[in-house]
Amino acid sequence: MVLGDLIRDVFRTLWAHKLRTLLTMFGIAWGVVSIVLMTAAGEGLRVGQAKQAETLGRDVMIVFHGRTSLQAGGQRAGREVHWVDTDVKGVSDEAVDCQYVIPELEQQDVRSHTNYNAAAFLVTGSLPPFAYIRSLDAGEGRFYNWDDEREGRRVAFLGSDAKKQLFGGRPAVGQLVYLNNSPYVVIGVMAKKKQDSSYDGWDVNKIFIPFTTMRRDFPDKPPGTPYTFDQMLVMPKSVDAHEACKSEVRRALGRMHNFDPNDKEACPIWDTVQEAKAFKTMTDGMKYFLGAVGVVTLFLGGLGVMNVMLVAVRERTREIGVRKALGAPAGSILKQFFVEALLIALVSGGTGLAIAFSICWLVNLLPMPDFFAGLLPTWESGAIAVLLLGLIAVISALYPARRAASIDPIEALRYEAGG
Repeated sequence: MVLGDLIRDVFRTLWAHKLRTLLTMFGIAWGVVSIVLMTAAGEGLRVGQAKQAETLGRDVMIVFHGRTSLQAGGQRAGREVHWVDTDVKGVSDEAVDCQYVIPELEQQDVRSHTNYNAAAFLVTGSLPPFAYIRSLDAGEGRFYNWDDEREGRRVAFLGSDAKKQLFGGRPAVGQLVYLNNSPYVVIGVMAKKKQDSSYDGWDVNKIFIPFTTMRRDFPDKPPGTPYTFDQMLVMPKSVDAHEACKSEVRRALGRMHNFDPNDKEACPIWDTVQEAKAFKTMTDGMKYFLGAVGVVTLFLGGLGVMNVMLVAVRERTREIGVRKALGAPAGSILKQFFVEALLIALVSGGTGLAIAFSICWLVNLLPMPDFFAGLLPTWESGAIAVLLLGLIAVISALYPARRAASIDPIEALRYEAGG
């Protein structure tokens, strides 16, 4: 049998058994759609949560000052610890696995006014890498730079909601904002961002100024001193180095302030990297669970395909016997069933992929909650589903067909006749 005759015979056979063919194709397509949608939902949840975590900062560790709970160096427990300006350089020199070590000084409810409105905002001062570490993207203008820091310029970067309250819909860049009656030039406005976690309030409601300016105009309040600040922001060189970075920070601060590096009460650290790893473990578990549900659905779909193919071969046992009696070799019979199963698997698998990706596209047009990035399908999951179900279809068709092709034609006709 030449290839053209084989293909025509396959299409003629499939058309003669339309219901059986449609049931088989539906089983394969349903299995593909199910596993693609399951894995797409899991991926959308993982990506959405990762994006939300980045709104606080990029792999940032916030190092707070606390109170000692252990005795160290002849000092009693219960002693209050405060970070000072010289700690930044000391930690930077010793913590070789840390990329950034910067201070942050804050003051709550600073009286702020413009020619249009007045309000009270949290004002925070740090160094220029603060914008990168804390994911503060500029919607207008720019963030303060090292020249602003070195010269102690009175420049301000406004949170988007702070700008709206102080200026309304008017342009803010280049205008003056008064902080406790001191004039500051607005150099930038933060792009809108949705934030689901914070250690001192939402960034959209803050005003950001250089650390040198903050130190001069808004020094730390008692019990702090003119040289202390609120917290230290640390970013490791890589996610894998974050534990080493954290240990080095504790060790350096413990040496400089004479407390036990193992005293977590003296040096509390909010480790967003560790939280991200824990969340990744949770989302991976959810993804594996959804994948397992998809595999079960795939397996059930495969069973349906196998049953339909087994029934199809049984119905065609007489046909196989007649072809054998007319001299058709077993190879040509097996080849026809193989091409039939392969064609059904490819067409229905491709249809299932198209339906699944179309559903994902339509769902993603809808507004999504912040923690969910939508249905994010992957070609890998679809390809695996198509290959598995196609393999099941081919095996379920070839195995009984081979048995039927190997028996005596008279026995095949008798088997069919007897049901």
